[in-house]
Amino acid sequence: MKDTYDVIVIGGGISGLSAAKLLKESGLSVLVLEAQNRVGGRTHTIRNKEVQYVDVGGAYVGPTQNRLLRMAKELGVQTYKVYLNGHLIQHTKGKSYKFIGPFPPAYNPLVYLDYNNFLRTMDQWGSQIPADCPWKAPHAKIWDKMSMKEFIEKVCWTSAARSFGELLVNLVVTAETAQVSTLWFLWYVKICGGTVRTFSTENGGQERKFVGGSGQISEKIMERLQDQVKLESPVVRLDQSGECVIVETLNHEIYQSKYVISAIPPVLTTKIHFTPELPSVRNQLIHRLPMGSVIKCMVYYKEAFWRKMGLCGCMMIEEEDHPIGFTLDDTKPDGSAPAIIGFILSRKASLLANLSKEERKRKICEYYAKVMGTDQALHPVHYEEKDWCKEPYSGGCYTAYFPPGIMTQFGSVIRTPVGRVYFAGTETATVWSGYMEGAIEAGERAAREIMCKMGLIRQDQIWVPEPESVDVPALPIPTTFMERNLPSVQGLLRFMGCSVFFGTVAAGIIAIKRNYISFNLNFHIK
Repeated sequence: MKDTYDVIVIGGGISGLSAAKLLKESGLSVLVLEAQNRVGGRTHTIRNKEVQYVDVGGAYVGPTQNRLLRMAKELGVQTYKVYLNGHLIQHTKGKSYKFIGPFPPAYNPLVYLDYNNFLRTMDQWGSQIPADCPWKAPHAKIWDKMSMKEFIEKVCWTSAARSFGELLVNLVVTAETAQVSTLWFLWYVKICGGTVRTFSTENGGQERKFVGGSGQISEKIMERLQDQVKLESPVVRLDQSGECVIVETLNHEIYQSKYVISAIPPVLTTKIHFTPELPSVRNQLIHRLPMGSVIKCMVYYKEAFWRKMGLCGCMMIEEEDHPIGFTLDDTKPDGSAPAIIGFILSRKASLLANLSKEERKRKICEYYAKVMGTDQALHPVHYEEKDWCKEPYSGGCYTAYFPPGIMTQFGSVIRTPVGRVYFAGTETATVWSGYMEGAIEAGERAAREIMCKMGLIRQDQIWVPEPESVDVPALPIPTTFMERNLPSVQGLLRFMGCSVFFGTVAAGIIAIKRNYISFNLNFHIK
């Protein structure tokens, strides 16, 4: 039998390592058991001579992600802004349109009203959802039964707005609109700061990347923990029927501790045999939270030709036959290794998974050439990709999502401890869930829950607000009077219909009055 630790952490991603770091700094003995041969979980930095370094997993950081910014600064990892000088491209119905700003333009007034009302409605509904208990929202059961497909059909009137809404859902949570609960999705966007903050690059969730790659966060924490991190140690058994919690790995190594933090995606806990069994609601929950589907693709070129064309490299592609849904410039901050990163999202990730790497690269380059209108996109010098659906110890990316009906029925136990087992992982976060920021928040919260249980801190010290980053302050996201007060398309049409109706009635009344007056005049004259 191994030595007894205060806490064993299952999972060496950012969430588990953040928990372990805080526990060690608080004077507790800790052990991290990681299934893979590397730390980082759903972050993964590949290094080679062609790319220098590239993040094939979680990569971005922006304003209001203050825990991640604090952690990076403490570990000596710098950030840089994603290139955004020039026009973005929206490609839809076979045509490309250049624009500036976080959202594509709408030259048709009805489409503009539809875009505006769609985004506004998401934020308005989301404002009613509590960050720490979305299942208690005023309309929780109704919204939870509704898929985002139904929400989009209910709110959007034009096909352009519906197409954009589908792309937004695919991109933000790598799942299909029909698969995702409206309650969960609107909560997800709300705790990321709203639609503009979530979807934007500048002043939003994709504003920055890490010099040297995001994988450094986990790697540098592991360096501090030293031999307290065990790689290639997937946990298969957890027994808390005795005085200590017994944890066994696949290679039959056995450890024991006073407490355990599970910092892996909920569905992966189904690979662990628990004694005693998990409570029924917890067991039901973990079988109902699938992972998103995404393939990240980085195409490298001899030069960043799109910059010379006045483009920033960001493309929103609303075409069913195009493999990529969204792109950004992925060139290094010094201008080296020019690249475009693209996301194959949700259903397309499944459809294209059976192609060879070379076939995917060829298809992507052909469509980049079509969207940007240049054959230069056909001649890459290097290509990297990562299909997260193949990862046995992630199960997908970016995050687990809640299908319709699941959050109100089972969601309330997402953070509830089971005996001496506590739960971290970005899915349990109440800010920026699904992101690295949420992973850190969840890991540190789970660590403090155990510290509170051990009498080291008070109950009111578990949830600690994070000061705003001095280096990356958040700018306000204003809304104009027009954006707040413009009608929806449906509202405008109803107004116009009523106007026509009352106008017709008024004209009829005037005509009747005229005829009545004329009749009376004629009568008296006679």
